[in-house]
Amino acid sequence: MDFLQPPGWVRPRGYSNGVAAKGRTICVGGMIGWDGQEQFHCDDIAGQTRQALQNIVEVLAEGGAKPEHIVRMTWYVIDKKEYVAAYKEIGAAYREVIGKHFPAMAAVQVAGLIEDRARVEIEVTAIVPD
Repeated sequence: MDFLQPPGWVRPRGYSNGVAAKGRTICVGGMIGWDGQEQFHCDDIAGQTRQALQNIVEVLAEGGAKPEHIVRMTWYVIDKKEYVAAYKEIGAAYREVIGKHFPAMAAVQVAGLIEDRARVEIEVTAIVPD
């Protein structure tokens, strides 16, 4: 896996500008903050983010992948201000579940998610080396 950082660019914090990788691709659909039984255990964005990330790790494991194989993440949040206010807690949850691996990422504020109680939805692409 090669992290792409053009010369002279400021190094991003918490994500990478680009990633190049070769291997078997695993795509994980949007994961929200409920458990495998579709039960929410909290309503705050940090707690739901932690659960969504745990869900991602479990799905990746089914495909023989680990968090360090993630090359791309897209985050959908319903409230940018809530997301920004929870950066510290979200960052702690991210490092606890994913580790210090920072793939290419995008975060987008959306008008709503299909599950009304969901605060965040995250989709992932991982590449497991050959």
